[in-house]
Amino acid sequence: MRAEEILGQVRDTLTVRQVFGEPYERDGALVVPVARVAGVGGGGGGGTPAEGGSGGGFVLEARPVGVYVIRDGEVSWRPAVDVTRIALGGQLVAVVALLVARSVIRRLARR
Repeated sequence: MRAEEILGQVRDTLTVRQVFGEPYERDGALVVPVARVAGVGGGGGGGTPAEGGSGGGFVLEARPVGVYVIRDGEVSWRPAVDVTRIALGGQLVAVVALLVARSVIRRLARR
């Protein structure tokens, strides 16, 4: 597959529908889901003209970030809670706390 063909597929994949989901109605309010979309791609070529070597690929990631709620002409934003990010942040804080505690204990043991 040539790099131009891959970029064409990326262009077809990255649409506004990837960011804003299908709106739906709930309890008299219109809800529009929103996601953060990020992508990276690359391509290359090599070999002799007879071999025609080329290649490429891309990665697309979409994460929910929240919803817009439209009720009685008023628009409000409701952010999504990313439990994975919260858990990773908690683990990072715990590791740093353990390293600091170890350093303090070692320093006190030297005295």
